Amino acid sequence: MRLIGGATAAMVVLGAFGATAAAAAPGKGPDNAGPRYTAGASGVGDAYFPFAGNGGYDVQHYDLAIRYAPPAPSPAPLSGQFDGVATIDLVATQDLDRFNLDLRGMDVRSVTVNGKAATGIEPPLAGQVVDGAAYWHVQDDAQRSWELTIQPRPKIKAGQAVKLVIEYGGATTRPTDIEDSLYGWVTMRDGAMVASEPEGSMTWYPVSDHQTDKATYSFAITVPAGKVAVANGIQPKPQETADGWTTWFWDAPDQQASYLTTASVGDFDLRPTYYSTSGVPIIDAVDTKLTSTRLTTTNASLGRQVAMIDFFESKFGAYPFVAYGSIVDNDSIAYALETQTRPVYSTQASEGTVAHELAHQWFGNAVSPERWQDIWLNEGWATYATWMWNEHRGIRTAQTAYNNWYAPARNAAYWAFQIGDPGPMGLFAPQVYDKGAATLHALRLEVGDTAFFNAAKLWLERYDDSAGTSEDFQAIYEEVSGKDLDVFFQTWLYDQVKPPATWTVAP
Repeated sequence: MRLIGGATAAMVVLGAFGATAAAAAPGKGPDNAGPRYTAGASGVGDAYFPFAGNGGYDVQHYDLAIRYAPPAPSPAPLSGQFDGVATIDLVATQDLDRFNLDLRGMDVRSVTVNGKAATGIEPPLAGQVVDGAAYWHVQDDAQRSWELTIQPRPKIKAGQAVKLVIEYGGATTRPTDIEDSLYGWVTMRDGAMVASEPEGSMTWYPVSDHQTDKATYSFAITVPAGKVAVANGIQPKPQETADGWTTWFWDAPDQQASYLTTASVGDFDLRPTYYSTSGVPIIDAVDTKLTSTRLTTTNASLGRQVAMIDFFESKFGAYPFVAYGSIVDNDSIAYALETQTRPVYSTQASEGTVAHELAHQWFGNAVSPERWQDIWLNEGWATYATWMWNEHRGIRTAQTAYNNWYAPARNAAYWAFQIGDPGPMGLFAPQVYDKGAATLHALRLEVGDTAFFNAAKLWLERYDDSAGTSEDFQAIYEEVSGKDLDVFFQTWLYDQVKPPATWTVAP
């Protein structure tokens, strides 16, 4: 991630709504072992974001139809108007009495489940029986819990396909993440910058907002004529304009984590498609208001995308998605994000940042961290790949970059930081990036180049379109290298002192 460069009702969350579910689901399973139909969990159990994602189902596809009016010119309030229809295809993984989606700061107007309308109600009290098809929405900012609960009737059987249609919307704002950084649907005067790591997609559509539930996406984004809306993937058909509004169509057929979705709106020059050497279509959208200096930097950096794809494919294997490109916005959220197939850049795209976000398409996007504590696998790899690109370009070797990181004196707090478990407030700490990259360089020295790159390719192959943990990553490297790497990974990910000089230079 992030390379630096509504009415809310405070309600008590009903512990996965278990008590209510039990009261509303009297049917017993085999041998009267308990209710057959139960509530899907209100989160996937991520230690850092316990309410992110949801249990009981697997989303297959999101179709998002959005109509967005940006704010009026200053001094009008910096707030847009958003109206959406989310059509969600999912498959139940258990017998469901009810289930949740994540949705923050938006009003739900209607819900249908397999064509049957549900009734919107106030959140029930613990133990209260809810009759019939219903939905309710709890938004608890203090607990960072924003849960839309849907009770379908008839109930849903495990393995059953479900089609949800949810109409929703409201006034857009500038939401912030746990560190108070802008994320999600960030309202800008000329449109919106949409960058949602770690769990900000819920600010603009109902979603199982965790990377362990990847899905495919399609978008129809309607904006005032003259504005451009850019999302993930490719354009399946040209935009359509009528009555002063233009609808932009995008299709993302690859498995995609929710935090990697974008639908940025602005005054973009949507440039003609060009292609990498291997045939990957590249689609760039560049804000027409960039300063001349920033435009020069951006053009030079984007001009290297083909060479970067060539280089990374030579090291990591084929580019993993249907397309690539960039969204460069004149406005700023103070970081860039590797939104899948089309990273978002604030104010300009610099060469190092472009290399970083491109590398994420393999590391973080094709293979995502199963737990947010494993984010070093994203940021360490993207940073190390940039070191490799700089070496390829003759700027400096990866060994020099490693030495430049290792040599300076740093305080004890720097070395006490555990990149293998940085905590929710440490996801984007410098150590996650720089020590993460150094960990990979040290691993390369430990196992040798052949094993290092063969294991990287096996990691990407085995966990493609899914997610893995640090333990999974270690197991891959032990499998390929034949070495016991317990001491290595303990030292680099968890020990709270500077790693010894054992790994400072190639043997």
